[in-house]
Amino acid sequence: MKMKNLELLLAGGFLLLHEVRVTFGDPPAVWRGHGRTHGATRRRLQLLPVVSAGPEAKTLRHVGPLAFLLPSRTFGCTARRRDEQSDSSSVLGKRWKDTAETVVIGGGCVGTGVAYHLAKSGMKDVVLLEKSELTAGSTWHAAGLTTYYHPGINLKKVHYDSIKLYERLEAETGQAVGFHQPGSVRIASTPARVDEMRYQMTRTHWHVTEQYMIGPDKVQELFPLLNMDKVLAGLYTPGDGHIDPYSLTMALAAGARMYGAQIYNPAPVTGLTPTADGKWDVQTPHGTIRADRIVNATGFWAREVGKLIGFEHPTIPVHHQYLVTATVPEVKALKKELAVIRDLEGSYYLRQERDGLLFGPYEKMEKMVLQDSWVRDGVPPGFGKELFESDLDRIMEHVEMAMEMVPVLKKADIINMVSGPITYTPDLLPMVGPHQGVRNYWTAIGFGYGVIHAGGVGKFLSDWIRNGEPPYDLIECDPNRYGNWVDVPFLCAKARESYGFNNVVGYPKEERFAGRPTYRTSGIYDLLKDEGSMGFHAGWEQPHWFYKPGDDTGYKPSFRRTNWFEPVGRECKLVMEKVGVIDLTPFGKFIVKGKDSLKLLDRLFANTMPKVGQTNISHMLTPTGRVYAEVTITQLAPGEFLLITGSGSELHDLRWIETEASVGSYDVDIANVTEEIGVLGVAGPNSRKVLQKLTQEDMSHSGFKFLQCKSIQLAGVMLRAIRISYTGELGWELYINQKDMAAVYRAIMEAGKEEGIDNFGTYAMASLRLEKGFRGWGAEMNSDTNPLEAGLDYFIKLNKPADFIGKAALREIKAKGLKRKLSYLAVETHDVDPEGNETVWHDGKVVGNTTSGAYSYSAQHSLAFAYLPVELSSVGHKVDVELLGRKYPAAVIQEPLVLTEPTRTRLQNKAKSKA
Repeated sequence: MKMKNLELLLAGGFLLLHEVRVTFGDPPAVWRGHGRTHGATRRRLQLLPVVSAGPEAKTLRHVGPLAFLLPSRTFGCTARRRDEQSDSSSVLGKRWKDTAETVVIGGGCVGTGVAYHLAKSGMKDVVLLEKSELTAGSTWHAAGLTTYYHPGINLKKVHYDSIKLYERLEAETGQAVGFHQPGSVRIASTPARVDEMRYQMTRTHWHVTEQYMIGPDKVQELFPLLNMDKVLAGLYTPGDGHIDPYSLTMALAAGARMYGAQIYNPAPVTGLTPTADGKWDVQTPHGTIRADRIVNATGFWAREVGKLIGFEHPTIPVHHQYLVTATVPEVKALKKELAVIRDLEGSYYLRQERDGLLFGPYEKMEKMVLQDSWVRDGVPPGFGKELFESDLDRIMEHVEMAMEMVPVLKKADIINMVSGPITYTPDLLPMVGPHQGVRNYWTAIGFGYGVIHAGGVGKFLSDWIRNGEPPYDLIECDPNRYGNWVDVPFLCAKARESYGFNNVVGYPKEERFAGRPTYRTSGIYDLLKDEGSMGFHAGWEQPHWFYKPGDDTGYKPSFRRTNWFEPVGRECKLVMEKVGVIDLTPFGKFIVKGKDSLKLLDRLFANTMPKVGQTNISHMLTPTGRVYAEVTITQLAPGEFLLITGSGSELHDLRWIETEASVGSYDVDIANVTEEIGVLGVAGPNSRKVLQKLTQEDMSHSGFKFLQCKSIQLAGVMLRAIRISYTGELGWELYINQKDMAAVYRAIMEAGKEEGIDNFGTYAMASLRLEKGFRGWGAEMNSDTNPLEAGLDYFIKLNKPADFIGKAALREIKAKGLKRKLSYLAVETHDVDPEGNETVWHDGKVVGNTTSGAYSYSAQHSLAFAYLPVELSSVGHKVDVELLGRKYPAAVIQEPLVLTEPTRTRLQNKAKSKA
């Protein structure tokens, strides 16, 4: 491939103009053009001034862009400087509104998508503010890829909604969008990639999206220009393709206006001030808008908008490059458009662009470039339609791999090379939803792939804003998954890793290690960090499993049983037969107290509140009766409650609690004490004996009952102990000041030597909880499920006096009857175990999906929870669970497989009383 000089191309189709220089004005000035041609008759060219008129000029100094609309085949034009206009009405061309239900900030494809959906849903007062012009930022230069595929479960729904919208948008708005749907193929050229595709197929069969695993012949049929020497298989998704991002954004904007939204530009937001009643004053040079809520959809300006209200959103611009070739004769000769290909080993995408090809790589982390100066200093004033200097050398490794896979590239001329900013978060996923810490502030930021997300995310947010709850579970994109533990070095390290690992094999139980550890380490991290394999949970380091001499140590991911399988079995045996200790510090922990604390919690939770010194499991539900959160609640003193939630839902749950407290004007104090308190779990039949050595408190069955909480002195340290264990065995959770945690841990380990004490990790806990039939939030229950179908009836008190959120909806669900139920499966496998989200089959048809799974070391076979139709959910029914392309026989069994310790003790005492 070689670069070809280009002055100006105004043919139909998509093209970014490279290094066009035009003399304009008096005195003459040289302007450099980067523009997009679109449609058949109108061409848009953005001209930006350069520092000097010499041909070597490269550095841009933006002093106000001139926008041109060019007639076909003509470069005659007139222009009007926007800064010649003065008052708001003349600048904006419409009357300024001073109130709005929702103000969307940002006019890229995501922002216009949100405005479109809100207006279409019936919201009458929607305003979008764009600081310069629509598409400025990352949208205008995007490659425009669209795909149904996503390795996660929930984002498949976002992609599906986007594509279905784009298919009808032109007919709905009258605006052409340039949508091509030739399908796409992900290419597997290694055995691990073949396994990954099989893994992804079982996670897709229970979704509405079409997806097929295909052989080399079909791959070649879809992309006949491939060198097939290394192709083993492909993952084919019909309906995938590409769209013109500029035209898409204009169509979404046209639709938003059509349904009543107002779009103002240029209208930069200069200030955001919350009001006492939860609204926002949005300040601009044209005036202030009082808004019920605001949505930050500002792309790589997200940090700057966030800083207006005190947030430093973890987003960072990344340099992404792609290149466009001139006409390739072999492409021009084709009878139909080539499918988009993604060569995963080469880490690039490639698609047809008119009669040429468009190629975009993802460099390795050591070569990719971050625009980290923007994190420190902000985006340069006026930046919006500029590009970075391209660097062909940086991507040559990928170019060479692409030329080997697609040999016609070797002779192709490069007519355009684009290097533009796209936005990354640490984990590459966007931040979508309401933000904890303030009322009515929503984000739709951090999109590395905004074009495919725009339509679906717009609908998701619109539905949530309108209905008061998310339409489906999308917690992996919750903006509240990040906290203060995300600093700039971590952000940069993770963004590099996420970009460089863009196309690595996606294994289950994946761990990535850049930027770790954060400051979130427990009081015993230094004692344990070299003793086992650590996992990352909401900024915390937590042991997954521990090493012993002779073990195959380290992180060695696989789609099958791997090096941790036997050690985890050893840890399960430890807890079942002796005593084990686990670090549970990552739990989210809140203290709720005050005059209205009981009243607030009775409103939030479906269970009755525990008495002083008692603990229970409770669930927060959405208005339609779905499970928003599972929380362990202890009443420490009259009106003072300790709430414990999972590490991944800490701020997710806190935001829901704070919002209800504010909206309902409850007189309460809510404190997040997650980082102050460490937690040790001590579990196993010998746990009582070990702890009794260290305390004067009576730890006997009658002296310290199940689900009881006491303040005790243990090894000379005051702490709170709750008799509970998520392993289902006899056990306690000890809540300790972080500074005392190491001393307590050492004392317990010393005291337990005779009892065979040792460490265990979260993998063993997951296996043990599944054996006991314990449901897990985020798996068996989430905002896609109701508690009745999840088998949580015991914790739902429909007859309690308080009108808890979701109560009326649950009564209606119960009256109508259930269509599906959570079932407990024994699965006959050999070297692979269920993880969750696999497809369940019956008589050749898809009937459901697993939610979680593990190997039972007690029963010596695999277990899984799965949602099945009611008619298949009773004990004895046979189904098949798909794992890595094979269907394994499974049967619904009675739960639990292993009785919990409290149940075993109760049955033993009952038997003794009868004897």
